[in-house]
Amino acid sequence: MQSKLLTLVGAVALTMAGAAAAQEIIKIGNVAPLTGPSAHLGKDNELGARMAIDELNEKHPTIGGKAVKFVLVAEDDGSDPKQGTAVAQKLVDAKVKGVIGHLNSGTTVPASRIYASAGIPQISPSSTQLEYTQQGFKTAFRVVANDSQLGGALGRYAVQSGKPLKIAVIDDRTAYGQGVASQFVKGAKAKMPGVEIVSTQFTSATATDFSAILTSIKSKKPDLIFYGGMDSVAGPMLRQMKQLGITAKFMGGDGVCTVGLVRLAGDALGNGQVICAEAGGVEASAQKDLDKFKAAFKKKYGVDVQLYAPYCYDAVMTMAEAMQKAGSAEPAKYLPVLAKIQHKGVTGNIAFDAKGDILNGSLSMFTFKNGKRELMSVVR
Repeated sequence: MQSKLLTLVGAVALTMAGAAAAQEIIKIGNVAPLTGPSAHLGKDNELGARMAIDELNEKHPTIGGKAVKFVLVAEDDGSDPKQGTAVAQKLVDAKVKGVIGHLNSGTTVPASRIYASAGIPQISPSSTQLEYTQQGFKTAFRVVANDSQLGGALGRYAVQSGKPLKIAVIDDRTAYGQGVASQFVKGAKAKMPGVEIVSTQFTSATATDFSAILTSIKSKKPDLIFYGGMDSVAGPMLRQMKQLGITAKFMGGDGVCTVGLVRLAGDALGNGQVICAEAGGVEASAQKDLDKFKAAFKKKYGVDVQLYAPYCYDAVMTMAEAMQKAGSAEPAKYLPVLAKIQHKGVTGNIAFDAKGDILNGSLSMFTFKNGKRELMSVVR
């Protein structure tokens, strides 16, 4: 009896081993800054991607009739272009079938050339610089609106009152910061040709002291200060504005528009003083799905969504659906399907134009009141 039992156990073990061996491993890269000032946003992106990978595997996925297992290969680019290209080559050498990332435009654009050369599809969940999808690479996609839409919407909003406006502009000299600031100025001037840019300043993505810049700006008496950059700089900047008695409105793009800004700016945040836009957002009809995702995310990881985790999640799911529809995870085979995909995500419907930009991308306008981020409107 014992002999038969051992034989049965051995047969089961061999069967399970054979099934595991037959299961194809599909590696998907995810790149974001996991170190440095934007590490909190990078980790948010990684967790969003990892949540999608886990959910896919729970359903025992198949591609082309074969059992597969998705594996996330997470890498840190530190928001540094050189590190970003090194990591991109590392993922190519690891033979990933697709890449979700990078977070920053400054790393996404140079890395995109490496992925394009290798024919590996790349979906950025958060990069907004125009250049990314204007290089002619068939492998480059994004699931959020670009700087033209983002900065332009902020510029138009800034001057919607129709009153003369004095604006000071600061950017952090990164591809993202300069891009969104430039598009903001274009949007403001297009809506009100008489808008006055009283000061143009720049800082760095790691700066902590803005006293010289802000003192110079204060003398110009601006009604509004626009900052192109990330929350890690915007928070201390707001604190120093308060110390200097600057009461101008503060505006920024999606890099500023995070729940983390509440902690970084403290009591300098004010009520309704800060206005920002996130390159994404859903109308009321789709809010239920997004809220459900955010609740599941917090239950799984014990933290709130910071910014673009839902877009990372959707990017992974969109890529996986393209593979399943193509019946192959080989980039050359599923890439044409990805370009024509229609995916219903938690952030809305995902489809791409000929350049790889999301079709009919939405923008969410926010302000901060009583220490909380508050949605003002969703525009397209």
